[in-house]
This record gives sequence, structure tokens and C-alpha cells, in this order.
Amino acid sequence: MNRTISCSSSSSSSCSSSFPPGFDRGRRTRRRIALFVSLTLFSLTSCQTLRHKFASPEPDWQSKIGQLQYRGPKTSLIGEVLVRYSKQGDFELTFSKGPGVVLLTIRQDEKFVRVSGPLARGSWSGPPNETPARLRGWVSLRELILRSKDQPLIHQTLGPDRFTFAF
Repeated sequence: MNRTISCSSSSSSSCSSSFPPGFDRGRRTRRRIALFVSLTLFSLTSCQTLRHKFASPEPDWQSKIGQLQYRGPKTSLIGEVLVRYSKQGDFELTFSKGPGVVLLTIRQDEKFVRVSGPLARGSWSGPPNETPARLRGWVSLRELILRSKDQPLIHQTLGPDRFTFAF
């Protein structure tokens, strides 16, 4: 960059600078702002594109309503359970204690799972093989229910978690 700055030795306020012809400080500032805004928008929209899209329940999905007894290391609960699944292996489970008190919700397919609610201590989502230890029992229920479709009573124990379904 050809830039010269000249100042008189008696006063620093009498400095002048000369820039090459066609140089515009405003244009340089606008480019930096545009770059910053572009990078910010890209980073924010990149997060959205990584979000997994689960299949929506369709009329051909199977549904089961029943009771679930859950026993964990510090918790023992009995509540209502709604299970829905498709022929392709898409799966939803809602465990509640009375109307309007959802304790846990699971949405899962073969590549991704999302678990949320007070029993999950917030929410977690990711590939099933990366499930945190505290949620592995819950995430294992998809395979259990998909292979036990016609059974009215289903039991599962995984680590400290015990599940008993009555449909």
C-alpha cells in the first residue's frame, strides 16, 4: 500500500496523510462489516442445517397406549405411556403422570434420537450410539418395542434401569 504520512515537528495536530488515488476508507470499512455479517449469518444458519428432521406420525403408524413402571437408581414411577412407530422404524414414546404432566418424550429413528423432559434432566439429542449413560435404558426401548409389537407385557432391564410395559 502506498501511503505517506507527514507531520510537522511542532504540532502533532497538523498531520496529513495521502492515500493512493481511488482509495476509499469507507469502502474498506464497509467490506469488513459485510464480511463480519456474512460470517455471522453463515455460522447461525449452519446450526439450523445440522438439525435432524424426524418423520411426522402418519395414519399408518401403529399406536399403543398403556402403563409403564420405571425403576431407576433413585426414582420409581408408574405412569401412562403412548408409543407410536412406523414400518420404517420411526419411533415416539411419551411417558406422563396424569394429563398434562409429561415426564419424558423420546423421538427416534435408526440414526438419531432426541430425549427430553424432567426424567431426562433437560434434553439430549444425537446418534443412539453416543447416548449418555443415564439415558441408555430409555433409548434402548425403541428396539425392544419394535421387536415385541404384539406382546401385552414387556420387560427390559439395562444397567440400573428397569422398565415394565403393560399394553
